[in-house]
Amino acid sequence: MIGDISLATNIYIITGFTDMRKSIDGLYALVMDKLHEEPDRFSIYLFCGRRSDRIKILLRESDGYVLLYKRLNADVQGRFRWPRNTSEVKSITWQQLDWLMSGLEIEQPKALKIPQNL
Repeated sequence: MIGDISLATNIYIITGFTDMRKSIDGLYALVMDKLHEEPDRFSIYLFCGRRSDRIKILLRESDGYVLLYKRLNADVQGRFRWPRNTSEVKSITWQQLDWLMSGLEIEQPKALKIPQNL
């Protein structure tokens, strides 16, 4: 299936500001620069611009790359809570991705930890 991010085992946020005019090749170059390795098929890479109202996701598939793009509606005037440390690539969990896409911070100190044995 094209653009199936559910197959990813790793989720990386490329923190700081990304020029959202970049396409697949430009985002690929950013991953190479920050991680010093090619994007792999088991990871997705997230990018966010200065306005924090849009996110791009780079996904590698067996036959090429897919670029997913999410822009919040202008009437909602919401913002993604994006980490801005420009020298960092942050690995996050699926729960943190859900928080991020819901407009929350990726660090939720009051969130309950679910025991693994349930």
